[in-house]
Amino acid sequence: MGKKRKMPGLNTSSTADISFMLLIFFLVTTSMDTDQGLSRTLPKPPEENQKVDIKVKERNVLNIRISKDNLLMIGDEYSALQDVRPRAKEFIKNADNNPNLPELKPHTVKLLNKKFMVTENHVISVQSDRGTSYGIYFMVQDELVAAYNELRDELSQQEFNCKYEFLTDKQKSAIREVYPMKISEAEPKKYGKAN
Repeated sequence: MGKKRKMPGLNTSSTADISFMLLIFFLVTTSMDTDQGLSRTLPKPPEENQKVDIKVKERNVLNIRISKDNLLMIGDEYSALQDVRPRAKEFIKNADNNPNLPELKPHTVKLLNKKFMVTENHVISVQSDRGTSYGIYFMVQDELVAAYNELRDELSQQEFNCKYEFLTDKQKSAIREVYPMKISEAEPKKYGKAN
């Protein structure tokens, strides 16, 4: 019998380095889906025996409805997605004191020591059908948030000479006093006959 030959050892000293480099490569080149969502603060629930009676004047509510076929209605008119932002801005601001838009009331912003005419009782109500696609629902929500952001930016430029996002917390709060975000999300309904 011959001599048994020893198998040469496998050099694994660089395996950890290669694994680490591959890990870094995949982390850098891979895109990750981020969770999408809407930041909304829900109101506190009423106490058990408390009767909730909310009366809102019709002129103070902008109704936006999305059908199961993803058709969009603003008020009583069928509209396109690109109409949501300008219509919302016009509704929120009511610059011309239109009697068909929300009531303007004087409001003094303490930080600015200035009086503004604001539509403090306005509400934008979004109602969708149970068959509405999430895509169109989120696009409508994005347009509404963009409307508020544009109005806040305009006022920030006017009062502080910079964009809203660069203001201090106190300055942002002052701007929000003039343009508070009031979006109501009504419970989805199912219209038409049941199958």
